[in-house]
Amino acid sequence: MTDEEKKVGWFGRLKRGLKKSSSALTDGIKGIFTKKRLDASTLEELEDLLIMSDLGVAVSARVCERLSKNKFDKQISAEEVQHALAEEIGEIMQEVALPLLTDDQNKPHVILMVGVNGAGKTTTIGKLAKQFKNDGKRVMMAAGDTFRAAATEQLQIWGDRNNVPVVSGKEGCDAAGLAYDAIKKARETNTDILMIDTAGRLQNKSHLMDELKKIIKVIKKFDETAPHDTVLILDATTGQNAVLQAEVFLEMAGITGLIMTKLDGTARGGVLVACAEKFRLPIHAIGVGETIDDLQPFDASDFSKMLVGVEIK
Repeated sequence: MTDEEKKVGWFGRLKRGLKKSSSALTDGIKGIFTKKRLDASTLEELEDLLIMSDLGVAVSARVCERLSKNKFDKQISAEEVQHALAEEIGEIMQEVALPLLTDDQNKPHVILMVGVNGAGKTTTIGKLAKQFKNDGKRVMMAAGDTFRAAATEQLQIWGDRNNVPVVSGKEGCDAAGLAYDAIKKARETNTDILMIDTAGRLQNKSHLMDELKKIIKVIKKFDETAPHDTVLILDATTGQNAVLQAEVFLEMAGITGLIMTKLDGTARGGVLVACAEKFRLPIHAIGVGETIDDLQPFDASDFSKMLVGVEIK
């Protein structure tokens, strides 16, 4: 498959994946702006719609302010509103669109994956492992979710499928110790990239957050520059709760970037915009389905246009 064919294929998947979010926004906008002038009432309706679409208060207010400045008391179409919205969102997202890049100077480059239960950490690690391996990297995975045997089994399936080694331990073993063993083994085998899975933890469970801090502390004993990336996996279906999760994990674990999964299962995809606006953290990738090709590097322009129903030419 050529790069062009892959891109067209991703466009199709992204469009399908964002359909629920896009439909909710575009239907709402068309409902408000049907041969109407832009007045205080329509602006208020639009701001309410954008906030309900999980774009966040700050982004919603900025879009309305922009429209008010240029179009107040003038006839405005739904299409004009969609284009203005896509432009505003695109500017925000462009600043944070950054692929998950690894440094060959790090042996290994350690990526710690964190997030709450069910966000899709283990699956995301498996998909990234395949992509890194396709790029010619020597990859290793560590099953640091020692609370759930199913998580270790799931990671092992990805390891077998991609011919990538998986470091694991007994159920309930010390996750920090396992992380240490994994880094040691990765160094001995000249591995390029080590991805460490962690147990899903709720942001309000302090003892689990303390364990995460311990894992990071132990990793730093082996390499003070590691983890080189601490990536928070967010589930789009949680809506504004994703913003709260990012807030806590940023404070507790010093996250360096975001990946958002399950955008295909929700009309709340706008929450990624709210996260970008609030935290200005790199968004490495987004997921819109179950297959390996449904996780791709984040493209600000494509996402912004498809989110609000603007056709990509």
